Amino acid sequence: MTGAAGLFGTNFIQYLLKTTRDEIIAIDSLLGGNEEYLSKDPRVTCMLGDLSTKEFQKTVEELVFKKTKVSYIFHFAAYAAEGLSPFIRCFNYTNNLVSTAFIVNMAIEYGVKRLVFTSSMAVYGEQEPPFAETLVPKPVDPYGVAKYACEMDIQIAANQHGLEYCIIRPHNVYGPYQNIWDPYRNVLGIWTLKCLQGQQMTVYGDGDQKRAFTYIDDILPCLWKAATDDRAKNQIINLGGKTASSILEAATILGEITGTSDILKLEQRHEVKYAYSTYEKSERLLDYVEQTHLKEGLTRMWEWAKAQPIREQKRWDKYEVNKQLYSYWKS
Repeated sequence: MTGAAGLFGTNFIQYLLKTTRDEIIAIDSLLGGNEEYLSKDPRVTCMLGDLSTKEFQKTVEELVFKKTKVSYIFHFAAYAAEGLSPFIRCFNYTNNLVSTAFIVNMAIEYGVKRLVFTSSMAVYGEQEPPFAETLVPKPVDPYGVAKYACEMDIQIAANQHGLEYCIIRPHNVYGPYQNIWDPYRNVLGIWTLKCLQGQQMTVYGDGDQKRAFTYIDDILPCLWKAATDDRAKNQIINLGGKTASSILEAATILGEITGTSDILKLEQRHEVKYAYSTYEKSERLLDYVEQTHLKEGLTRMWEWAKAQPIREQKRWDKYEVNKQLYSYWKS
């Protein structure tokens, strides 16, 4: 499992430890995850390193794939800063494409049963929502381009080498163990930290953007079925919330929970305004059930966040592109 110390990985490992007897190899670069989130359970072996580097790739192949029969790969690792990706193009493609190519190589070479890849709703771009899996992707930012390229490479590997896969397109997933200290991604996490610090919540533009938010616990059983259920074999499946809310509505709900009423509107950034997906295929193939509505999920996340230690925000001290960089990322 890559990205094992992040939102998906941390919660999914806890789920697997409760529901299976499997042993887990947990890999993370700690770019967005926290080492303390890695499980100490004896069934979990943890490895820290960057899968986009030749050195760590060699280590993983030697110590994992050559010595262990890996049945399933869950490739969660990604730097999912969609809005930031136009300003860090080289990093975006290295982090997302190179590491995925290595994972695909290993899955082919060592006969992995199935690769589960978490792509992104970003592949759809600016189209009429709700986005269905049958739409031809038209990403509008480098992050979406990278994810779509990974999807295509996985499908090529399936056609040529018989690699079995399931591509998941999650959207706006939130919950405990989210990196709320990253100021560039995950709007609910950004707001949560601001509320903890007694600051105003911020929205870009008018706040009418629409998203369907997804509480992490609701999709954990689906991630396991993506690897093990015959219905999910070689499928691309949207996975996430069924109810679209405006950004302002979401901010208002979190404000009611945290006692924060001030909302600051900042300059509009380059993004898709109305972005939410269909969910019927996930219900049919993965038995997805939306059990946690936004207010309940945000309440749980807020209670978790209040118990977290103070951590330093990780900010970029140098961007690859500075032209048209948004004012709120300059300082």
